[in-house]
Amino acid sequence: MTRSGKDYVEGLRDNRRVFVDGEYVSDVAAHPAFKGAVESIARVYDLAHDPANAAEMTFPSPTTGAPVNLSYLIPRGEDDLRRRRVALRKTAEATFGLMGRGPEHVAGFLAGWAGRSDVFAAGEQRFADNVTKFYEYVRDNDLYCSYAIVPPQIDRSKPAHQQADPHLYAGVKEEREDGIVVAGAQMLGTGAAISDYLVLSCIVPLQPGDEDQAISVAVPIGAEGLKIYSRRSYAEAATSVYDYPLATRFDETDSLIVFDDVFVPWDKVFVFRDRQITSDQWSRTPAHLLGNNQAQIRFSVKLDLLAGLALRVARMNGSDKFPPVRGVLGELAAHAAMVSGLVYAQEQNCELDEKGVAWPGREECYATMTLQSDFYPKLLHLVRDLVGGGVIQLPSSAADFENPEARADFERYVQSPGHPTIERVKLLKLVWDLVGSEFASRHQQYEMFYAGAPFLVKSRMSQIYDFARAEALVDGALAGYDLGGRTETVQA
Repeated sequence: MTRSGKDYVEGLRDNRRVFVDGEYVSDVAAHPAFKGAVESIARVYDLAHDPANAAEMTFPSPTTGAPVNLSYLIPRGEDDLRRRRVALRKTAEATFGLMGRGPEHVAGFLAGWAGRSDVFAAGEQRFADNVTKFYEYVRDNDLYCSYAIVPPQIDRSKPAHQQADPHLYAGVKEEREDGIVVAGAQMLGTGAAISDYLVLSCIVPLQPGDEDQAISVAVPIGAEGLKIYSRRSYAEAATSVYDYPLATRFDETDSLIVFDDVFVPWDKVFVFRDRQITSDQWSRTPAHLLGNNQAQIRFSVKLDLLAGLALRVARMNGSDKFPPVRGVLGELAAHAAMVSGLVYAQEQNCELDEKGVAWPGREECYATMTLQSDFYPKLLHLVRDLVGGGVIQLPSSAADFENPEARADFERYVQSPGHPTIERVKLLKLVWDLVGSEFASRHQQYEMFYAGAPFLVKSRMSQIYDFARAEALVDGALAGYDLGGRTETVQA
């Protein structure tokens, strides 16, 4: 059944090994680097746990009958995808689309795997059973799963097995009667430090000889030997929530995950030394589509936030009626509407497979991924151009307002009609944290690369798109004339 935010926070107090700034973090829920993100995730849990939201955000577990989060739903048709979108939109709005790897993200991947567990049975039936059982376990216990599915950037010119150390990339070190031992590292463990379970796999193509890395397993974050090295925390570096309202609340952190001889029992192994199934789990199940459909619902919320902030600043500055400003607002609105429309189209154009599982529309899903890496930086530039120097010439911190002399000057010179100084500064600091701060720069990088390198995403789109449909039009256009003129006949 659904967990409360309190239940989630209490579950974080285990033996996890998380490091930041050279120090071991004994309690991520209390540490300033993670506290804000933990509180935001806890509010997401409370949202779905609230009986008032049960109809929109939960469905009855097929095994227990208790309400479970809709992010775990295996969709069986367009209506299921619609219900899922409504719940995911509500979830994303709670964090303004700024937490890309919350509990609802990997939930979609697990639902996709469980819906087509037969893909994993190509290895052994027990692996398919493991997928189903783990999916049901995390669904019915409302657990937060993160994942690490990309090898570290060491020497990309060589496959995993040709690296200087065969255990640089996370993979099988030892096979035992009761399970396997995993050694090596994997990235990017976004949200891993504050999650319950980590799914380890590989989404990049593996070469012959890379069989040790051709695995999919689930590991509790508190597993012995699992170490999480977080990047610099933007939340901990922030002076106050007033100065950095987004970084302090929604910095989910990204981490290097090190497996120092981590034991994984067989019941948590889904793929074992099989390069084909490691690839098939992304392409022959709807997991990749469901996970990215969620990401685009979240992204849609983020674009709405960006457009709303641009309008609010323009109104505050009295420029919202100027034609050039209206043009900028229109472009922001068009991109937000486009992504929203593509999400809706994924429902309308879903396909049912032979198991009765609904796959979101492929062309529409991959089109969004293809475009967003290019247009998100452009939209940030539009907003930065719109707000100009206003986001730079601001009080150094909220502490400036505690100095009577400084406050008097700010209240005189940093204001707008109908917008007192504190409210104006508050709005502009919010804008800066979305488009210009270190937190904002990380988000730009994230939106550009979370679906993979842009050239790979574009290449995938070229494989998904129905070029036969397009070429048929070319053939039709060429067939209508020759050197002698038009060849079509007009029927009487």
